[in-house]
Amino acid sequence: MSEMLQQIKDAVIARKRLEIQGLVQAALDEGMDPDTIIDKGLIAAMDVVGKKFSDSEIFVPEMLVSALTMKMGLDVVKPLLLKRGDSRSRGTIIMATVKGDIHDIGKNIVIMMLEGAGFQVVDLGVDLTVEKLVEQIETIGPHLLGLSALLTTTMPEMRRTIDVLREKGLKEKLKVMVGGAPVSASFAEEIGADGYGADAAEAVELARRLIGQAPG
Repeated sequence: MSEMLQQIKDAVIARKRLEIQGLVQAALDEGMDPDTIIDKGLIAAMDVVGKKFSDSEIFVPEMLVSALTMKMGLDVVKPLLLKRGDSRSRGTIIMATVKGDIHDIGKNIVIMMLEGAGFQVVDLGVDLTVEKLVEQIETIGPHLLGLSALLTTTMPEMRRTIDVLREKGLKEKLKVMVGGAPVSASFAEEIGADGYGADAAEAVELARRLIGQAPG
């Protein structure tokens, strides 16, 4: 069993898109628990990929292909999870690029890594007004909000979003993490965010930590 898990893990790390689904199906046919395949095979592999990315051993293109490989493996397991009514989500995260900013490459990379780590992610896209964000937060009730900005001129929107969430009594119900090229840990602290992710791998670790602290 452990050898099969290692093969699944290695396939994701080595970006073997043509092999991953066959390996996952073989593990299921052998009677391996879907949760084990996800946790100890697919998600464990993405943890390694995230570390390699942080250490500059691989770069964005390789990380994206590994994430795609992981998702292909997950697609084989998903029907079994749905059949038993298990969404396997480790928490719900809303991701958005703030108003005035239409950059989404960094946000999309973070989303793929978060999904690879087992989170349910709702991508609201780019140029999001505070009003639209508040409406979606009230509707969805996420554990975490991730805000992205690439332009220095749009960073104040992050502060405004957190201020409005606090005014409406929503801030105590969810955690907020921020990221993007001009954003820093000190800026995150200054505006009242709960954390700052310097890259996709760090954002995943931060999400795990913050959702562990989230109410409910």
